[in-house]
Amino acid sequence: MVIWSEVAKEDLSHIFSFIANDSRLYAFKVVDEIIELSERLVKFPLIGKRVKELHNNDIREIPVYSYRLIYQVSGVDVQIVTIVHMKRKNFKL
Repeated sequence: MVIWSEVAKEDLSHIFSFIANDSRLYAFKVVDEIIELSERLVKFPLIGKRVKELHNNDIREIPVYSYRLIYQVSGVDVQIVTIVHMKRKNFKL
């Protein structure tokens, strides 16, 4: 099961709002792709690479456009932890 943290939900909303300032159509496309990718993680939870700066094998990331979808694998569940822009170097979990 995919579980979205409150932080990740807020991140997704901010991403949509930011992109929608220029194009609502593209904002929907980006958000839809992020959601579709998160749903694929149930079948393929280890598809992403380890987040190097966190030193935890259970926390992984997948690039989507210019964002990093950061998630944690816990048994059969996948928790979407946060979504950060690739240019952002520091983030907290």
